[in-house]
Formats: sequence, C-alpha cells, structure tokens
Amino acid sequence: MSKYINIFANDIDKETKEQFENCCNHDFVVAGALMPDAHRGYVAPIGSVLLTKDKVVPAWVGYDIGCGVTAVKLNLKNSDESLLNLIKENTKEIFNEVFKTIPMGLGKLNHNSNLHRDTILKFRELLASLEQKDHDDEIFDWVRRKALSNLGTLGEGNHFIELDESEGETWLVIHSGSRNIGHKVAQKYMIKSSGKDKGFEETFPLDVVSDLGKEYLAILDFGLEFALLNRLEMVNTFVDCLEAVLSKQINFEVWTNKNHNHAILDDYEGDKLYFHRKGATPAKKGERGVIPGTMRDGSYLVEGLGNKDFLFSSSHGAGRKLSRKKARDTITLDKFQEEMKDVVACVSDKTIDESPDAYKNIDDVMSLQKDSVKIIHKLKPIINWKG
Repeated sequence: MSKYINIFANDIDKETKEQFENCCNHDFVVAGALMPDAHRGYVAPIGSVLLTKDKVVPAWVGYDIGCGVTAVKLNLKNSDESLLNLIKENTKEIFNEVFKTIPMGLGKLNHNSNLHRDTILKFRELLASLEQKDHDDEIFDWVRRKALSNLGTLGEGNHFIELDESEGETWLVIHSGSRNIGHKVAQKYMIKSSGKDKGFEETFPLDVVSDLGKEYLAILDFGLEFALLNRLEMVNTFVDCLEAVLSKQINFEVWTNKNHNHAILDDYEGDKLYFHRKGATPAKKGERGVIPGTMRDGSYLVEGLGNKDFLFSSSHGAGRKLSRKKARDTITLDKFQEEMKDVVACVSDKTIDESPDAYKNIDDVMSLQKDSVKIIHKLKPIINWKG
C-alpha cells in the first residue's frame, strides 16, 4: 500500500510542516492529512490525521484524550413562548448561575453528590468494563478513586460552554475532554512507551498486540467514553441551571457528541488502521460534527461528505493564529472587550489569549474544507463561558 500524504492548510508555518512530515516519515504510517486549521503542537501538530498499521502512538493522541464537542438543541417544554427571547431577557442571570454551578478551569473538580444518577451509573459501567481488560493497576486504582470528581467539569484554554442562536432556534455547544484523566493516562503511557522519565514527549509507537499496547488501548477507550460522559453531564447540569433561572421546563436533544482527539480502529482501503486524530473532527459520509470558531464568531454544525482525500476528517475549529504568549503580549484588553461587545462572556486579562484576534478566520477555514463537510447550521453566540 503506497503512502498517501496531503496538506489542506494554506498558511502553514515551517515548524508545523516539519512536525507533520516527521510524523509521516515513520514506516508504520500509511497515510497522513493536515487539516486547514493546523498549527504547531508537540510531537504531532494540532489538526493532524495520521493512519497507522498495527501501531498506536500515545504522543499523537496527546494529553487531552477525548477532547471534543457536543451540540444540543434546546426547546421549551409544553409552552409556545420563545425560549430564545427568554434567554435574551435573562442573559446575566443565566451567565452567573452556570458560572457558579459548573466547575470551570484548571484543577476545578465536582462533588460527587452534584452528579446526576445516570452519570454515576454509566461511570460504574465504564469502570467495570476497564477492569475486565488489560490494565495498569496503579492507573486503574487512581481512576477508581479520582475520576468521578472530574465529571461535569469544564477545562481551561479553548474549552468552553456556549449558548447560541440559529434561525430562531436555541443551541448549546460544549467543548471539553476527559480532564485530568487524559493528562494522567497520556503522561503514564508516553513514559512507558519511551522507557524514559525525561524526553518522553516524542514518537514512540506501541505494538497493539503487545501487553503495553493492549493496556493503552483499553485505558484510551475508557478516556474517550469518559469525555463523552463528561460533556453529557454538563449538558444536564446546564439545563438544570436554565430551568432554575427561567422557571420553565426545558426539552433538549443531543444533535452530536464527538471526540476529536483520539486513536480509533477504522476501515481504510479494505484494511483496518488506527486513525490518530489530534484536533481533527471525524467526517465520514453523513457523520455529524461541530466546528467552533471563536467566542465572537460561534460554531458551524456540519455533516461529513466522506472525502477520502481528507482521510474522512475536517478541522476541529478555526485554528490558532497567535500562540498564547504572543496573544497576551500583543492583544489589548480594550480591543478584546470591543470585539466581544455583543456577547455576554468571560472577557478579562485571564482569557485574553482566547480573543478572536488569536485565531484564524473560521470562514476561510470552512472554505478550504468544503469538499469534506457541508454546513448544516451557523450558530451565533449569545453567552460564552470559559474556565
């Protein structure tokens, strides 16, 4: 099978390109594609899709295992009133209620008593399933003791909760991952795969039939399912907050809930390969996805076209234009506040590295992947929360 490599970003910098090429040069890589939002990461660039045969690379999945986005359509239950109008009349109250109820930011955890019963039951099912598979006893014990408090929590950085509107409809979008679970697992298996305590953030593949490979795949699968559950718990808590503020019952429908940081086994040209997506949205034919822009610009709900050239993937967002340090050094708070004047949001020195000016133009990114996804809805932000 010949190696397929393609780059869909039109403004890629030298470091990002070199990272991608270094990953693709490994002999166990069958195919690689770099999405339009690509920018430098560590080991593998953000926006990369790398297909491997019989190998999995913990560093290519990275620390944020299961990072992804869910989109939820909201409606009032048993009422002809406009939910959108009620939200716009109560934006500050909704912002404050959600901000005080859902733990947001680095190290913020949830009390187990705050979790919904169905979430706890699902977590126990995931834990029981992991226990039956090959696992590291230390990691399993840590997950058993610590993981539950990570559920229903939002991370920092580009993770967010957002209320949006589109053609009179109300939408909730949540971007988060497996929280500290992903970080703990990634570090453990990068060290294990490399055999080093330092310098382990490099490409060290694991054979999937080896004991270590089986261990990693089992805990990776747990982390991916945990991330999906984390976002769904936040959806339920968010709806509770909305009902408390509006004194109305809310119906909600999960439109999609997808991870964009993973390694999963899938079909490619008649073979089973591991799709490493590091910040890339799955986009098989008819597959739903969410591609966020910025705090100001909102998100696109999309449907995959199943384009093999893109390795059945699309971007996971607009992509950073400025590093976090450069954004903090060059973007003023006045400019940030001006750009966010129409959205109730966390706008401060703490979140200035998430300013719209730190990101590429989402419409330009979408135009570069029109052959991979079709746009279903464009969502406009009303309220945005950041950790």
